[in-house]
Amino acid sequence: MKFMKLGSKPDSFQTDGDNIRYVATELATDLVVNIGDLKFYLHKFPLLSKSARLQKLVATSSDENSDEIHIQDIPGGPAAFEICAKFCYGMTVTLNAYNVVAARCAAEYLEMYETVEKGNLIYKIDVFLNSSIFRSWKDSIIVLQTTKSLLPWSEEIKVVSHCLDSIASKASIDTSKVEWSYTYNRKKLPSENGNSPQWNGVRKPQMVPKDWWVEDLCELHIDLYKRVITTIKTKSRVSGDVIGEALNAYALRRLPGFSKGMVQNNDFIKYRSLVETIVRLLPTERGTVSCSFLLRLLRAAILLDCGEMERNELMRRIGQQLPEATVTDLLIRAPAGEATIYDVDIVHNLVEEFVTHSSQIDPTDNEFQKSRSPKFGPDACKVLVAKLIDGYLAEIARDPNLHLSKFVYLAEIVASFSRPSHDGLYRAIDMYLKEHPGISKSEKKRICRLMDCRKLSAEACMHAVQNERLPLRVVVQVLFFEQVRATASAGNSTPDLPGSIRALLPGGSHGSSRSTTTNNEEDWDSVPTAEDIKALKGELATLRLGSSGTDRNGNDAAKSDAEKIAANRMKGLVMSKIFSKLWSSKERHGEISSSDTSESPGSVNAEETKSTPSRSRRHSLS
Repeated sequence: MKFMKLGSKPDSFQTDGDNIRYVATELATDLVVNIGDLKFYLHKFPLLSKSARLQKLVATSSDENSDEIHIQDIPGGPAAFEICAKFCYGMTVTLNAYNVVAARCAAEYLEMYETVEKGNLIYKIDVFLNSSIFRSWKDSIIVLQTTKSLLPWSEEIKVVSHCLDSIASKASIDTSKVEWSYTYNRKKLPSENGNSPQWNGVRKPQMVPKDWWVEDLCELHIDLYKRVITTIKTKSRVSGDVIGEALNAYALRRLPGFSKGMVQNNDFIKYRSLVETIVRLLPTERGTVSCSFLLRLLRAAILLDCGEMERNELMRRIGQQLPEATVTDLLIRAPAGEATIYDVDIVHNLVEEFVTHSSQIDPTDNEFQKSRSPKFGPDACKVLVAKLIDGYLAEIARDPNLHLSKFVYLAEIVASFSRPSHDGLYRAIDMYLKEHPGISKSEKKRICRLMDCRKLSAEACMHAVQNERLPLRVVVQVLFFEQVRATASAGNSTPDLPGSIRALLPGGSHGSSRSTTTNNEEDWDSVPTAEDIKALKGELATLRLGSSGTDRNGNDAAKSDAEKIAANRMKGLVMSKIFSKLWSSKERHGEISSSDTSESPGSVNAEETKSTPSRSRRHSLS
């Protein structure tokens, strides 16, 4: 820290009690200066020779036959006045970053100008500020912090503006020219620590990171921090990424619990103002701050009831960067008093923002290509968002109070996004059926229509046909499309199926479950029995055996054309057999005329439970 010593005489100021300060000298004091509750017993000559204001005050008091003056509004209070008084006496005074602004403001108040006496206090302090303080990184920050309690004097003498310019200029300088110390607690690169496998033993000079300054500025109050960041941005030499990192670091330092997505609201007004200011300071360039940071800000803005403008701005930005989000980021707690655990509506609005933004994107736009994830085009972003929402649905499906309509509405908004797999959506649907066993058959039909059975992987298909929670129609569709996939790969047509089975398939034999329309509404509530599932397991294994094979030596088992044709015919017969078993079992148990109320997969009669223990076993896709 820089400092400056003024004067050469020893300090002879003494204390008498708590409220009296005097100069120990042979000469009797002839002036009493009252500052607040403190009395200074001093001498007129050294003070009046350097302070024009004291000259005026003494002249006024002499007219009233009094040697006592009162000063109530001097900036810096008694401590700053004492520095100025010691300077007048020529006593040793040490100025540093912590007291220099108070002394400068007090000297301005006392009018200690060069016109009063050459080499006066104002001149000496200005020289110290310009030659030392403003050239030091950390001293500039300390001085700026001290200006807050000295407003408006510190603003009027331009100390604040000089500090802002000094700090902003240093933060904007080329990192190769940074020669001063700074606080930086992030991990160093392996090469900087000498731990890199490619390290040749010669330690290179440590590279200064671009965001070297962000931690030191976290010490500033939000009002001063806002002015510093604004000044840095006006110089246009710091990238938006670094500005975003600075705002993130400041939020982590100043908002308790922010790193965990929570904010302690013990000082509601203070923290709300802080969050609103950070949102306004966000760089305008797209992708300069992470989506995770934006979502944490949104959580804080909701909790602290920030202004609608700030929340809408966050929603807009998050919608643009939604493909970067994770499921954990989206798990925003519902407001107090809500029945559900998570705020599903806010996520629904974010997806709508993304859809709106995607419809306005021009793939040839240079700005889009320069965004945070330029390798992802609009279509790839939609796939990422669909996968994200599938994972989010699987999480919120565990909430027993989640209404089906919220689940369905959120799933439908990404239904038009083409994605190669529906495994994630199937997992979410299965979780919802597991946690909400009492839903009606119409609701079960509604949720199952979200899924396209043609886009389930082989593993998901195997799980689905054993899933006791799914309606019979869905199980049949899964089996059918699995057979279509197997026969298509062999270049053959699908087998002939009974008309009763084809009635269960969407559009006869093609399409997805969500586009299905049929008069057999009861089929949606029909559930295959344990015997059906046990038979399906064995026959599905038989179905797969013919697709490929290797001999005992690991060589490809070559088949003749006749053998391949026979194998494919056998697949078709097996699949028809599976369908027939399901249908006959369905008729045998009277499921076609089942009641309008839905039965949960686990609610079976005691006899069936005893004879088929596997019937009560629940399956879920992990």
